[in-house]
Amino acid sequence: QVHLVESGGGLVQSGGSLRLSCAASGSIFSINTMGWYRQAPGKQRDLVAVITSGGSTNYADSVKGRFTISRDNAKNTVYLQMNSLKPEDTAVYYCHMKEGYYPYSTYWGQGTQVTVSS
Repeated sequence: QVHLVESGGGLVQSGGSLRLSCAASGSIFSINTMGWYRQAPGKQRDLVAVITSGGSTNYADSVKGRFTISRDNAKNTVYLQMNSLKPEDTAVYYCHMKEGYYPYSTYWGQGTQVTVSS
């Protein structure tokens, strides 16, 4: 059993910053990638950022230059530093983990709300 526990969401004014954390626990063999997705009301869940075990990163165009993803492999934890937040960043943010080897096991966190007021 694997669990992803997110923290760090909340309400912030436009231009502000938040830092999300996601800690993985349980029967983890080998983490391939960890990342963050977000889902706004009435919209699909979209990728925000992902980081591989080797540290390679990929970002959605809408957050490049404002968000930074990082991970602590020893703690099985991934972080998302969000700066210069905009109202359109408002969404539920979900942690995602891909573990093991192909075809991989995937896990989702419960989600944390991020609300950016204008």
